[in-house]
Order: sequence, then structure tokens, then C-alpha cells
Amino acid sequence: MPYQLSQINEAVRSDPKGFARECDAAFSEKVCAAAEQIAAHRDQSHIILLSGPSGSGKTTTAMKIEERLDNMGVETHTVSMDNYFNTIDPETAPRNREGDIDYESPFCLDVELLNRHFSMLDRGETIHIPKYEFARQMRSDILSQPMRLGSDELAIFEGIHALNDIIVGKNPKAFKLYIAALSDLVDDAGNVIFPRSWLRLCRRIVRDYQFRGSDAAFTLKMWANVRRGEKLYISPYKENANLMFDSSLAFEYAVLKPMVVPLLEAIPAGQYPFVQEILRAFERIEPMDASCVAPDSLSREFIGGSSYASY
Repeated sequence: MPYQLSQINEAVRSDPKGFARECDAAFSEKVCAAAEQIAAHRDQSHIILLSGPSGSGKTTTAMKIEERLDNMGVETHTVSMDNYFNTIDPETAPRNREGDIDYESPFCLDVELLNRHFSMLDRGETIHIPKYEFARQMRSDILSQPMRLGSDELAIFEGIHALNDIIVGKNPKAFKLYIAALSDLVDDAGNVIFPRSWLRLCRRIVRDYQFRGSDAAFTLKMWANVRRGEKLYISPYKENANLMFDSSLAFEYAVLKPMVVPLLEAIPAGQYPFVQEILRAFERIEPMDASCVAPDSLSREFIGGSSYASY
């Protein structure tokens, strides 16, 4: 369901804190529903495969689902599939059509090791989860962590390629969850004024600035390749999911506005034509202060101030 601009603006003007609480409560209900479906599925597999495009809130959502399952008495562990990246070898790394290393490709992952670990966990065996050092673009087995699942324990493996056929095909019984911002923002006539992909981009711009000190130019420079990777390697496999999870929050447009607009305004006019379109859309949105947002809200993954927030 799309969000209505007039409804959001009215809610921000009248009771921004209450509006944020209402949106977060609706998100929590979706988390609870997802956890219940996953718990009911655990007799088939101990593995949950969680995927979604960049800027979808996968990390926070996975942690919230883990917390809910733990509260239900189902001990759950979350593992980032980024740790299964191969050490980059320029000779063998996948490349895009321009000849550059294709960091968005699923073949940057050690798929064989992942699939072996999934099978071992389902059999109750101990695995050693590697640690990927992004600064050195190397995977370290020395820093690996052991994990073994009890008869009623689960493991959430979270990553952009989790639903790819090369993984799902070997693990058909795993519970599969696709997370993305699935709602657009429309005006009273039903015209889309803020597509869902813009929300993810703005989330990333703010997150890159908050956690890396990077300007919008840094994020925008990578965005075309990120979107290319999504269309090639992520979106085609979302239908593999048992559950589609909309991670958008109606108040985000308002709370992102004061943060992202100055960053976008610093981009030279004409360098990215769609930036001007985003700025024009934000002119129609009432701003909301980040102090109105709860510390445990999903949006804190992007705007900061949450224990989940990380890069």
C-alpha cells in the first residue's frame, strides 16, 4: 500500500512523536508475524535466509526478529553473510561489462562453504563462521567463531544474495525472507512523488554521512552500480521468498528531510538530474526532528542513535 502525502504531512504537523510511535508499532507487529511464521517452520530447517537490496534495513530487521524469537523461547543467532566473501583475487574475481571487479556479484561469496555450513547446522554439527576484514579485503579463518545449533535453535543468515538460486537451490527447506522498502509515496491523485528506491537511496546517503563521514557524492557515485547489481542479482530471486516484508516507515520521509536535503543540495546541479527531482519532492514534505524517533526504531539504522546501527 502506498503512503499518502497529505496524511503524512498532517500527522507530522499535529503529533510527530505519536506518528512515529504508531509507525514503529505497526513495524513491530510485522516483526511478530514474521517470527511466528519462522517458528512454525523450524521443524523443517534451522536456517533462515534473509535477503533484500541495499538500504532495506536488513540488519535491524534481522536483529528484531531474533529478539522476538528469543522472547518466544526459540534461541536464534544472526550471521552476516558478508563474512563469507572470498578474499579478493584480481585474477579470478568476477568482473562487470566495463572490466572492473563486480563487487555486487554473488560469485564474490564462498557459496560452497555457505551451503556446506547450512547442511552442517541442520545436522547439529559445529561450524566455524569466518570473519571478513573489509579494510584488507580478506577473509580470516583465524578470527572465526564456532556455532552449533541445538534441536530448537535457529540461525538467520542475512545478506543481499541469500535468496539467489545458487543458495536456495541447495537449501529448499530453509525459511526465506525478502526485506525491502516496498511502498511508494503518492499525492492525493495517486501520482507517485517519491518512489521506494529514492527512500533507500536517501537512507544510504544519511547512513554514509552519519557513520562514515561521507558526502552524498560518495553514495551517488556507487548508486548506479548498486542498482545494476540489484536488478541482476537480487530482484529476480525475491519470488523465492516465503514472506515479503515491507521495511518502509511512513514518517521516514519527514525525518530524513532535514538530514538529506543539505547533502543533496551540495551536489552540483545537473550532475545527477534525478537529485533535483528528489529535492522537489522533499519541498512538499513536512520536516520532522529526529528527536521524535524512538532509539529502537528501524530508522535509527540510518539516522543514528541505535544499538543496531552499524555499517
